[in-house]
Amino acid sequence: TVVTLILVGGLMFVSAGSYDWPGAWIFLALLATMGLGGGLWLLKTDPELFEERMKPMFQRGQKGWDKPLMAGVLVAWFGWFVVMGLDHRYGWSSVPVSLQVLGFILLILMMVIVAYTLRVNRFAAPVARVQTERGHRVVSTGPYAFVRHPMYSSMLLYGLGVPLLLGALSGLIVSALMIALMAVRAVLEERMLAAELPGYAAYAKRVRYRLVPRVW
Repeated sequence: TVVTLILVGGLMFVSAGSYDWPGAWIFLALLATMGLGGGLWLLKTDPELFEERMKPMFQRGQKGWDKPLMAGVLVAWFGWFVVMGLDHRYGWSSVPVSLQVLGFILLILMMVIVAYTLRVNRFAAPVARVQTERGHRVVSTGPYAFVRHPMYSSMLLYGLGVPLLLGALSGLIVSALMIALMAVRAVLEERMLAAELPGYAAYAKRVRYRLVPRVW
């Protein structure tokens, strides 16, 4: 988390050419809360899931198609902050305070959904694979009763909330790219789960929507 904060903060402030960016400081505080506070909470409530989520983004047993997708998301994520920093430097966007506040609220809501998802699904690993060694089973309660990928749903709020909070609407372009990559991942992950995880195909028939109820 500390390394991530340094990298993200560096990318934002260097590209912005200034430290005078209140939205960026608020975002870094939220990022620290999610990483440190959320990590300590998960360590206390579910140490096994904590250990699973602390594993690297690229690991043995991960599906081959997942690695380039996650690499693309990672590159886009870091580039995202450069684009928004340049937006702040050159004043490409004019975002009223009310929308910045909305961005902050969306990020808080995202954190709540992530915490709820992790609380319900102890198999929410960071990579696409069936965790047979942990007794992987279908989870259909909590947010999974409404959408099949609530963690990805939270990324929609993240992708919208960060550019609003930072006052850099150009970031929405990169957000769309990252969301598209995650949508592709959701489809491929579902194919894997339907083929390898007993009961998932039946669950997917009951819960029709992937990310947004009544939309997709």
